[in-house]
Amino acid sequence: MPADRVGIGGPVGSGKTTLLEMLCKAMRDRYDLVAITNDIYTKEDQRLLTVSGALPAERIMGVESGGDNLAATFSPELSDLTIYVIDVAAGEKIPRKGGPGIAKSDLLVINKTDLAPYVMTNLKTLSGLNDVVAFIETKRMLRPAAVQ
Repeated sequence: MPADRVGIGGPVGSGKTTLLEMLCKAMRDRYDLVAITNDIYTKEDQRLLTVSGALPAERIMGVESGGDNLAATFSPELSDLTIYVIDVAAGEKIPRKGGPGIAKSDLLVINKTDLAPYVMTNLKTLSGLNDVVAFIETKRMLRPAAVQ
């Protein structure tokens, strides 16, 4: 019987490696897990998972690729189930623009919701803009305009 393969994709910095770490820690006692990370130029994610103790080092493999996970997710043939991760700080364009990760994933994870209460503005409606202006002014970071 073939192994079940779960693929996790998403933009750089969205939290894919942290999700993988936490999934490994939550599931490793019940399932026979291995992790394959795919960094473009380094094996940083492999190192992070190893240092965190997500799995034993021999069960984590890092591969390097020339791929661009901002433009597309991994080939669907590489996984049986796909999870796509975005984060609240990335802005509204990622879900709106769609792409294969958003449109074809089995599960969309919106990560870093702890940051949501700290997003102070909606610049489309100018909501919160006055608060940012007031913050800058209280820090006295700007010189007053010359009186004409």
